[in-house]
Amino acid sequence: MSDINLVEAPAGVEGSGFFATSLEKVIGMARANSLWPLPFATSCCGIEFMATMGSHYDFSRFGSERPSFSPRQADLLMVMGTIAKKMAPVLKQVYIQMAEPRWVIAVGACASSGGIFDTYSVLQGIDEIIPVDVYVPGCPPRPEAIINGFNKIQDLVRSESLRRRDSEEYTALLAKYGIQ
Repeated sequence: MSDINLVEAPAGVEGSGFFATSLEKVIGMARANSLWPLPFATSCCGIEFMATMGSHYDFSRFGSERPSFSPRQADLLMVMGTIAKKMAPVLKQVYIQMAEPRWVIAVGACASSGGIFDTYSVLQGIDEIIPVDVYVPGCPPRPEAIINGFNKIQDLVRSESLRRRDSEEYTALLAKYGIQ
C-alpha cells in the first residue's frame, strides 16, 4: 500500500478518504488479494499443503479463500510433490488451460529439482515443462514456507506490469516451453 499517496480532499468536499494512484497498481492489488490456487499435489508436499489450509495456519486469510480444482477457473498453479515424466504432459495441459494471467509455485524439492529421485522416470523439476515464478524449498516444506512462497507470489502479482504479458520477452518464454 506504500505506492498509494493520500491527498487532501478537493475544495468544497468535506472529510478525507481521497487517494491518488494508478489503475495498474489498483489492479495489481486486487489480483494479489484474490488469487485462486489450483493445488496439483502428488505426494507428501500435498499433505503439508493440507495442513496449511487448516485452521491453525489459515491459508485463506491471504486472499486465497477458494482453492479451485478446475484449471479454467484458477490463476495460480501450486505444484507439490514428485512429478513423473508420464505426468508431465498432463501438468502442461493443466497449465495451458488456466486463465491468463497465471502464475506457478513449485512447492518442495521434488517439484523444484526432482528431489532425491534422480531416476529416469522422474521429472527433474517442473521448470523443464512450464515456467515457474516461485520455488519453495524443503522436503517437505513447512506450512510457514508455503505461506512465504504464496506471499512472494502476491508481491510479484502486485508489482507486475499489465503490459508484461504482451511483451516479446514473455512471448519468447512461452515459446521456449512450446506454449502459444
